[in-house]
Amino acid sequence: MNRPDRREFVVASSALAAGAVGGVAATRRLSAARSVDAEPIVLGLIGCGGRGTGVAQRFQQQQGVTLAYVCDPQQSRREDVAKKLGVENAVADLRRVLDDKRVTAVIVATPDHWHAPASIMACEAGKHVYVEKPCSHNINEGRLLVGAARRNDRRVQHGTQCRSTSMMIEGVKLLRDGIIGTVLVAKAWNVQRRGSIGRGKPSEPPPGFDYDTWVGPATMIPYQENRVNSGWHWWHHFGTGDMGNDGVHDIDYACWGLGVETHPSVISAAGGKYFFDDDQEFPDTQQVTFEYPGDQSVGESKSGQRMLIYEQRLWSTNYPHNADSGVEFYGTAGQMLMSRRGKIAVWKERNQRVDIDVRPRGQDDDAHFANFLDAIRGKAELNAEIEVGHLSASLCHMGNIATRLGRTLRFDLKNEYFVGDAEANELAQRVYRDHWGAPKGGLIDPSTRKVEEKGA
Repeated sequence: MNRPDRREFVVASSALAAGAVGGVAATRRLSAARSVDAEPIVLGLIGCGGRGTGVAQRFQQQQGVTLAYVCDPQQSRREDVAKKLGVENAVADLRRVLDDKRVTAVIVATPDHWHAPASIMACEAGKHVYVEKPCSHNINEGRLLVGAARRNDRRVQHGTQCRSTSMMIEGVKLLRDGIIGTVLVAKAWNVQRRGSIGRGKPSEPPPGFDYDTWVGPATMIPYQENRVNSGWHWWHHFGTGDMGNDGVHDIDYACWGLGVETHPSVISAAGGKYFFDDDQEFPDTQQVTFEYPGDQSVGESKSGQRMLIYEQRLWSTNYPHNADSGVEFYGTAGQMLMSRRGKIAVWKERNQRVDIDVRPRGQDDDAHFANFLDAIRGKAELNAEIEVGHLSASLCHMGNIATRLGRTLRFDLKNEYFVGDAEANELAQRVYRDHWGAPKGGLIDPSTRKVEEKGA
């Protein structure tokens, strides 16, 4: 590889700092510079499941990165991953990672109920954070995480990799340039055939599994085999369902292309368990509509009302455009399809197909990881900064709450609470047990917005 000259490096760095629309192209131009003089970054992995292990491996392939720790409350899992990744330090308690001043940043790839608490603790310890999606288990703790990142001036990247994918960046630019007119509606879908988690019974945790630490700040409930490892996704106590698991990716770039940068004001939903007769608590079938008020204008206004629709079927193998996940954008002068499966297409009015100069590409994890490292080094802005992550993750929480309660909800965008619905507000937060991972500021009274501190 040829060494870049100083001018090439400065040009590439300036392009990165300009923002996300040009971020991926600039990231690629910076690759040569990173290979020569990348500042060293020491990482710790918190959560040694399949996703966490895969993310850590990819970070190890980036220039100037050392993985110093793997952390997981399951002894066999952390030891196996430490051996696989060639890491000396395998620990059960994430505080061991955070106490090491050599560690620059952490990867948080735990179950969802630990995402925000672990990330908040990392920010308070002075670490930058790459947090897997969704960044929170509920709306309130997402805001607490944003506050921790701001208070400690830490870079926190949300694991929605489409924000760093060249096809998505170029597609959103076309939307901003008006290729289909004013975009008024986006429809995202998550359609796939999931498996059953069966029915289980409480039992004792297996040897070497520190279940108390695994539960962490959540209220303690008995160990059950289909509540841990991959099964946790489908329990209210630990997960966020498939809307927060896979659906959040498509919801995120649906928001991006729609051009909305606030919470919605109205959420309506229907759905439930139509197919799976098992212990899953989240819907396998779901339709959610989010309305954004904008400035209340109508017509061609670029700041008027908008609508985002989310569709989920976890028992089907039939989906639009032969893509199991994707988004259709509807504008006043046409339609665009984008899918993180590497598909993009544009139609003008009356369904006339339009050729566009955009190369199809699936979601680019490596570009997202590189963007995070460049942001830590001061060479780029984050493509999925935590405020953006909080807005996207909150849509999943809102959709799940509206589906669970079976009624339309109204949301106060500024103060982040449901208007006149105490039951919905209870589900927008959680009570934390007295555990070292409990966030400060647990419960919010929506009538006063005063925080009653819970936990450590």
